[in-house]
Amino acid sequence: MGIVNSPSGEVEAVLAEDVVIIGGGIVGLATALAVTERYPGRSVTLVEKESTLSAHQTGHNSGVIHSGVYYKPGSFKARFCRDGNRALVEFCRQHQIAHEVCGKLIVATEPEEISRLDTLYDRALAHGLSVERLGPDGIRSHEPHVVGLQGLWLASTGIVDYSAVAAKYAELVAQAGGSLQLNWKVDQIITHGEGHTLISGDRRIDGRFLISCAGLQSDRVARDSGADPGAQIVPFRGEYYQLVPHRRSLINGLVYPVPDPDFPFLGVHFTRMIDGSVHAGPNAVLALKREGYRKRDINLRDTAEVLRYEGFRHLARRHFRSGMAEVARSFSKRLFLRSLQRLVPEVTLDDLEPCHAGVRAQALMPDGSLVDDFLVIQSSHSIHVCNAPSPAATASLEIGRHVASQMELAS
Repeated sequence: MGIVNSPSGEVEAVLAEDVVIIGGGIVGLATALAVTERYPGRSVTLVEKESTLSAHQTGHNSGVIHSGVYYKPGSFKARFCRDGNRALVEFCRQHQIAHEVCGKLIVATEPEEISRLDTLYDRALAHGLSVERLGPDGIRSHEPHVVGLQGLWLASTGIVDYSAVAAKYAELVAQAGGSLQLNWKVDQIITHGEGHTLISGDRRIDGRFLISCAGLQSDRVARDSGADPGAQIVPFRGEYYQLVPHRRSLINGLVYPVPDPDFPFLGVHFTRMIDGSVHAGPNAVLALKREGYRKRDINLRDTAEVLRYEGFRHLARRHFRSGMAEVARSFSKRLFLRSLQRLVPEVTLDDLEPCHAGVRAQALMPDGSLVDDFLVIQSSHSIHVCNAPSPAATASLEIGRHVASQMELAS
């Protein structure tokens, strides 16, 4: 049936579907693809509130095909990322999507980071990843401008344009007979014995089975359908600079610091994109709007919801000093530069120009702990993907297949 741009407010006939999917990002599209492949006889409709697919997290993604080195053995993230890396690279080769398996360098710049690098090395081995331990000369052999005490080289990490990947997923869903409905904001979900009814203005879709992959709105959609995710989405904006064109030669590929285990993000790093540009960042600051990509973007409901949430208050107290450092770096290019110079001392203020920001949908528990794994919950005739931050794009094919395989269990 293909993609349908539905003008808001237009009255349409009721669609009765076997499966309805909420969310036109890469996870929703991968799930739609997996459902059409696993259940070829079922009718599938995906609804997306924006006028384009991949409008939020997918379209603001850093483009890294992650290896899975950071994630706890046995977790969904570790398994889906490792297998998803291979599946995604094969998918890109099959469909001639521009990508590159360029490898990734993780660098310890301080003595106290070496023990954490040891932990990452052991974890890489436990995951069956190709990993090489490096000294200063080995670091320079991969990245001549990077300075460090020790490093890890992960050969399987790559880069891609995830919007292009998502577009191919959408094309394949349409070819299989699925319907992709744009400009279709879900205003209400009615759960009943026959399944679910989704209402958008004067339009409705009846679906026997509901799958939500709503990203930044995932907890709200789950609750609207009667499911309890047990956590709340807190949005964190990641702000980037990029190297000016004539200084892109400072970086060959992907260069990351050793992450701080007490802070739930990977730290400021360098990422060469598939178009040849080199992004530097991100920092991580609380976004005052769930889909707020600029500092001035504020939504009173979103902000009040975060500030009232006990989980956020616990998190803020626990990471107050680190959080304030992130805020300061958000407003000071010079402080941002200092973080980058830990890896590449040659980079200067003049080498950096502002770049796009992204917003990470991070599920947070009431005790202030971050949901550290993908969170997929089942309810009456429904499945909800309630926490799918990075590396969800890398793992998208595996997440979709997992959700599709669980449909019979939840029906």
